[in-house]
Amino acid sequence: MVTIRIRTATAADAGSLAELAAATFPLACPPHTTAEAIADFIATHLSRGTFDAYLADRARVLLIAEQQQEQDREQPATDAASGSLAVGYTMLVFGEPTDADVAAAIGIRPTVELSKFYTLASIHGTGVSGPLMAATLAAAGERGAAGAWLGVNEENARAIRFYEKNGFAQVGTKHFLVGDRYEDDLVLERRLP
Repeated sequence: MVTIRIRTATAADAGSLAELAAATFPLACPPHTTAEAIADFIATHLSRGTFDAYLADRARVLLIAEQQQEQDREQPATDAASGSLAVGYTMLVFGEPTDADVAAAIGIRPTVELSKFYTLASIHGTGVSGPLMAATLAAAGERGAAGAWLGVNEENARAIRFYEKNGFAQVGTKHFLVGDRYEDDLVLERRLP
């Protein structure tokens, strides 16, 4: 049997998060994004060193979703047999947005950015994303945020539907640089419970 555990990431998770980010970031890119631009973005913004810095930053909270295999009672437990696989992660960034377009668009304060929300393609549609979103929004509320916002590429229809299903609504637009091209992102916001 497979179970999913969602927990706050620690410094020991930096390597797993970087691997997960490298596997999932391309899923969010529009079709015209070049492989070179994606590889450069991953190397610059989603490396192990970057995740080390993210995890050390008190203004950020990262959650990780892990798929765990239950042990066969007849097999002895080993680290390899009892290990877990990172299948999704999120990152919250607390504080005022630094992007002027975002700051003007959002209306709920204090706010938190849902900067990253990614799951492996192999688990899309398996029921992991809903609990991961609920845990992420709960973590945001626990730190005092009244609202959450995010940016999503305007061509990422699957993600937009998921965010709308989870209470986010479009409040503006912004630009996001990948390679040498600025992409158009929708800014979505929701009130936290």
